[in-house]
Amino acid sequence: MQKISVQIEGFGAVTRWLPSELQLEFHAPVHIAAVLEQLGQQHPQAQTAIQQCACAIGDSLVSRQDALHTGCTLVLLSPVAGG
Repeated sequence: MQKISVQIEGFGAVTRWLPSELQLEFHAPVHIAAVLEQLGQQHPQAQTAIQQCACAIGDSLVSRQDALHTGCTLVLLSPVAGG
């Protein structure tokens, strides 16, 4: 089994509860939902914020059901309110 590193980068409210440098290790392939679940277990204070975030890799939004086969940077985008 191949191990991959997933770098976590947050924008918006979720950054209040997560460290600025965050990297997790997984066996590939791993679903984004599993990455977020482990992140929530390691940082329970951020769990609600994580559940409300959209996820992106590069310039593309990705689904929590998508699988990661290689290391990447997973970006968490907090919802934005305003007008």
